[in-house]
Amino acid sequence: MLVLDFINVGNGDSTLIREMEGGIQKFAMMVDCGHDSLFRDDHPPLEGEASRRIYAGDFLRKSGVTHLDLLLLTHYHRDHIGGLGRVLEAVTVDELAASYIPPADSAPLEPDRDMELPKAARNLLRCVDMYAAALREHPGRVGKFTELPCRQTEHRQLTEALSLEIVAGEPSLYPRQKEVYDRAFQGERDRYSLMHWGKAMNISSLRQRLHYHGKDIVLGGDAYAVVWDNDTLAPCDILKVPHHACLSSTTRKMLDMMRPETAVVSVAAQRPDERPHPYIVSLLREYAREVYFTDAVDIPGLVEPVYHESVHIEVD
Repeated sequence: MLVLDFINVGNGDSTLIREMEGGIQKFAMMVDCGHDSLFRDDHPPLEGEASRRIYAGDFLRKSGVTHLDLLLLTHYHRDHIGGLGRVLEAVTVDELAASYIPPADSAPLEPDRDMELPKAARNLLRCVDMYAAALREHPGRVGKFTELPCRQTEHRQLTEALSLEIVAGEPSLYPRQKEVYDRAFQGERDRYSLMHWGKAMNISSLRQRLHYHGKDIVLGGDAYAVVWDNDTLAPCDILKVPHHACLSSTTRKMLDMMRPETAVVSVAAQRPDERPHPYIVSLLREYAREVYFTDAVDIPGLVEPVYHESVHIEVD
């Protein structure tokens, strides 16, 4: 049995995938680690005590998971890597795979040292610094680091029944990403490169397709719909909707190709920026038999709030 938990990390994204046999964990991987905070200053507070938001690391502990065979990071926005430190406190990891691995001896980037840098540039430095700091502060928790080449789709046979495809964006993006990040760790602060790459981070987000006993599960990362529309997409059974179901996340063309039976949106309730966007939710309901939300999203006439720590799905 394949057990999927799309964790309610509030504003962010984290998915736990486990193959179980007789109640025993045969294989476990996590894709992204959620935010470093369950709440954001620019979001209205959740009313009452019904919220079931949980840090990815705490969810692992509550689930009795002490080890991950694979930890995959799609990209380095704070809502995807901010919880990495808590995850590494909770579990050991055989392999951490990502499109960029910070230098092992990296010093803190101090993103606010130069306040003349544009806000977008400082935010990028803050995200990458948080990623590197989590690895630096938890030595020995990861057995192997793999910097993915991102030149073509990478295929992995994870277990006898479970396989994985890691789909990158435009291959030319990743050498540029490495150059920008490496220079930052070397002390260079090119405001334009940092700012422009910060705006391009989502289009370099890795996507995943899992195959298990004839079922396909697609995890969309934060790749905008325009990235998907240029591909030939096979149908899938479960779709983790890209980029928190914002207006640019999904198109009819994309859903015509994928036709998911189940759609899951990883998103914080009461976001002020129309994530999830009502039009995208309506579009998903046209195609998917079931549409779930990690947090207690409330859109009158469209979505009733459901309180849970994760969207839990079992695939036989």
